[in-house]
Amino acid sequence: MDLLRRGFLTLSLLAALGAATPLSAEPASIVVASTTSTEQSGLFKHILPLFKQKTGIEVKVVALGTGQAFDAARRGDADVVLVHDRPAEDKFVAEGFAKARQDLMYNDFVLIGPKDDPAGIRGKGVEEAFWKIAAAKAPFVSRGDRSGTHSAELRSWKEAGIDLGAVRGDWYRDVGQGMGPALNTASSLGAYILADRGTWLSFKNRGDLTILVEGDPRLFNPYGVMLVNPDKHPTVKVKEGQAFIDWLVSSEGQKAIAGYTINGEQLFFPSAKKS
Repeated sequence: MDLLRRGFLTLSLLAALGAATPLSAEPASIVVASTTSTEQSGLFKHILPLFKQKTGIEVKVVALGTGQAFDAARRGDADVVLVHDRPAEDKFVAEGFAKARQDLMYNDFVLIGPKDDPAGIRGKGVEEAFWKIAAAKAPFVSRGDRSGTHSAELRSWKEAGIDLGAVRGDWYRDVGQGMGPALNTASSLGAYILADRGTWLSFKNRGDLTILVEGDPRLFNPYGVMLVNPDKHPTVKVKEGQAFIDWLVSSEGQKAIAGYTINGEQLFFPSAKKS
């Protein structure tokens, strides 16, 4: 009888301990809605293992066009947003979906096209280049996905004095896809395309394409990072999400961003303001 009683007490104790202390706690994780450029350039593959090693927090990236990344965050489907469309970022904060935006890094856009350059844009400024492409009705591929790159492209047409709705025709191909697939389309068509430099440097299927316009101040491409406002969505993982942002803008995170290169060329440049 005593043996049975002791066995019962042992089983009861083990059950109580199991209920109080799970045998395998799920590791902390966050969801980051970001642009395809940060994913397809390979930046996240470089920096996320460093962050996880330091904090134990796993980062799950949902790579979308900037507009779609904001949509996900507005629905409460992300904890952190990392994008590159400053007007849209400021609007996101003004709407109360984030309490603040922080500068993170920058690179630039480049205007790419076939080496024989039928529109004659090589070395021109952005405005003149877009005007010449439209005038020549030269093949042009647009991402058409509400991304930061797509927004920059639309601004460039407008700044060039081009009413895209009035002039677009078969020469203008709207693919509605990320930077990598859009570059693949441009390569197969021998078309012009606006791309972020990071994705271009990591892109392998270049075909006859090359950079034709670069260095214009209008091609500056800043990235910002924001914690989704928990007042809007109480499910936001504030502690873990803020830890990721704090690491990104720290000297360690900024060094990791600067250290990502392809063939010796730096893809992103740190820009977090030191407090």
